[in-house]
Amino acid sequence: MRIPGIIMIAVLAPLAATSQPTTAAPGAAQVPAYITKAMNDPARAADKKDDARRKMAAVLAFAGIKPGDTVLELAPAAGYWTRVFSQIVGPQGHVYADWPKEWVAQFSAKLFAEWQKLAKTPHYANVTAISEPVATLQVPAKVDVVFTDDNYHDYHDPFSGHVDMHKFNQQVYDALKPGGVFVIVDHIAPAGTGIRDTYSLHRIDPAAVKKEVESAGFVLDGSSHALTNRRDPLDISIFDKSIRGNTSQFIYKFRKPAK
Repeated sequence: MRIPGIIMIAVLAPLAATSQPTTAAPGAAQVPAYITKAMNDPARAADKKDDARRKMAAVLAFAGIKPGDTVLELAPAAGYWTRVFSQIVGPQGHVYADWPKEWVAQFSAKLFAEWQKLAKTPHYANVTAISEPVATLQVPAKVDVVFTDDNYHDYHDPFSGHVDMHKFNQQVYDALKPGGVFVIVDHIAPAGTGIRDTYSLHRIDPAAVKKEVESAGFVLDGSSHALTNRRDPLDISIFDKSIRGNTSQFIYKFRKPAK
């Protein structure tokens, strides 16, 4: 079972209709061989059917995760991204998969328990499943990448306990090595709506995300239009049958300055 808002990746909307990211990443970034190899891992065979829809190769190429990296994945749900991160970073890297404790109690206990078991298997020996209070982010080691897919908006919602997002983003900043990146994928809400729709529609205004994250010291390093869906009206729930699985989403990459 997945918690609200961590269900699917879809796509961005036209600039005129949304607060779409202002800095576009290259649209045809080359996909490194290590990404292709990781995506073809037999252990994630059940995920393959979603790769085209979720633009996995494009998202991974944009995020820049590479062999040897240490990755912190926030709210990994069923582990769609966790499985491929594990194979990309390899034995010299590591993946910390962090389930917020409050979400585990309400939505994700079975998924967390499953990953605790998987992390003990040889195939996922480089994955550590952790759970801590949603507003307290502590990682055993500094990381190269923090990644969150379709759940940044959930940190604003009542079931998260009204998280202080400035403090939270500062904790993300502190968890990163100098020069590290914070990659956020989420469902777009119309421009000017801020955080109004995070609970009702499970969407968030990209401009609100940018303002919150940059306030913690991050610099916007790029955005990708890989997940654009011009047919998404943006003002309906992500669970609406007309759009479910194909929402319009933004992808932001924020960087912690090297110095």
